[in-house]
Amino acid sequence: MKVVVSLPDFSFEQAAMARGARVVAGVDEVGRGPLAGPVTAAAVVLDPDRIPDGLNDSKRLSSAARNALAELILLNARAAAVAHASVEEIDTMNILQASHLAMRRALAALNPLPDHAVIDGNRLPGDLCCPAEPLVKGDARCLSVAAASILAKVARDRIMTDLARDWPGYGWETNAGYPSPAHREALARLGVTPHHRRSFAPVRNILCAEN
Repeated sequence: MKVVVSLPDFSFEQAAMARGARVVAGVDEVGRGPLAGPVTAAAVVLDPDRIPDGLNDSKRLSSAARNALAELILLNARAAAVAHASVEEIDTMNILQASHLAMRRALAALNPLPDHAVIDGNRLPGDLCCPAEPLVKGDARCLSVAAASILAKVARDRIMTDLARDWPGYGWETNAGYPSPAHREALARLGVTPHHRRSFAPVRNILCAEN
């Protein structure tokens, strides 16, 4: 039996425009699950006449494809922005609120500012700069959200690769801070770095054992 894989389309943006929106942004975040590093969000306003081919959920793409598409998105989008919430902010306000903060920052950094946003997930951040709608699995259904997922993933992966040079041994250049077996083993062996999320149980447990 042939399996049909659906691709994201521009229908959600078109529906918002039909309701009167002029600038529609897609928003997504990456990095809620890692033990280390920031949480990163991106917001993208696509030009309907210059949408790069191959946009999809970043998790469905190879690293090479993501990097190539990120360049095309930045060249062709009407507007795009990437923003972060730090490890300190994650530990202070919790990962959900920190991811919402990164989304708010990304949206607010767009020029022009959007008058509608399609945001991946089932919850909307508060205090957005424009009306918005949540969209479950939005990165696999909406082209603007897919574009945002790609920019966010590429930006965060580059941050973790840079951090890995200063903090070798944790494998961040390959695991991006996620709790892979190798990362967890290194955490137990090498200890907690300033870039680890102390509010996350595997990190907190090590700190408690040391104390």
